[in-house]
Amino acid sequence: MASVDLPARARVERRLDDLVTENRFTIAVVFPTLGAITLLASAEGLLPDPLSFNPYFILFGIAVMRLPLIAGVAPLVTRKATAGLGALGAYTYGIEFIGVLTGYPYGVFEYGIDLGPMVAGAVPAALPLFFLPLVMNAYLLCLLVLGEAARRTVIRVPAVIVAVVGMDFVLDPAAVAVGFWTYEAGGAYYGVPWLNYAGWILSATVAVLVLDAAFDRERLLSRLEACGFMLDDMVSFVILWGVINVYFGNWIPAVLSVGYGAALWRIDRFDFPSR
Repeated sequence: MASVDLPARARVERRLDDLVTENRFTIAVVFPTLGAITLLASAEGLLPDPLSFNPYFILFGIAVMRLPLIAGVAPLVTRKATAGLGALGAYTYGIEFIGVLTGYPYGVFEYGIDLGPMVAGAVPAALPLFFLPLVMNAYLLCLLVLGEAARRTVIRVPAVIVAVVGMDFVLDPAAVAVGFWTYEAGGAYYGVPWLNYAGWILSATVAVLVLDAAFDRERLLSRLEACGFMLDDMVSFVILWGVINVYFGNWIPAVLSVGYGAALWRIDRFDFPSR
């Protein structure tokens, strides 16, 4: 069937699929590699203004790396899923506002660099673009790694929560190291306080429960089987934050990132063609 005969949404989804498929290596490997290099160069003062920590370069890079996940999930976004994602977006802003104003549940922190437009001068407008994909990536990864066991809620939901919090054990030390944000009192885990992870357990639990209710798992699994690039955003995550953690000698987060990479290898998600 010619593309002109497809509904408008289906045409957009197919074009997005084609775009990601044709540029998998660039999106999943080149972008995070360049991202790591430019963030490290910025942190070391090697890039001049306005290139150093340019918020629009950062947001553009993140948006590009999110494309595989967006393209993969797009056909599954029903009204119910849209409502769930909207509720999580609102939760993300709300809990971050509380965190900035009170220091709970993540600890007292402040942003160290400009991350683009801010909501009420306190929270990055792009915050859901940072948080929600982490949860969705962890959810998809666990569906594949757990196999038949993922059908059981008592196994699936806790496993995804652990995977989400584990991803922050990789991300937060690297983000602190390059100066994305800092915690007022520092922290025992590479400058990150343990309270932060209590907050992540809370937010991960809320997000996982909402996503679990909002999406049809059978359709997610069918899409995962048919869409080889659906977890490429997680490949980017492993490369970007793994490289930064290695550079700063954050060895526990670096090893954890290798663990996520091994999980992707196990489920055959490093299958994109070489350049």
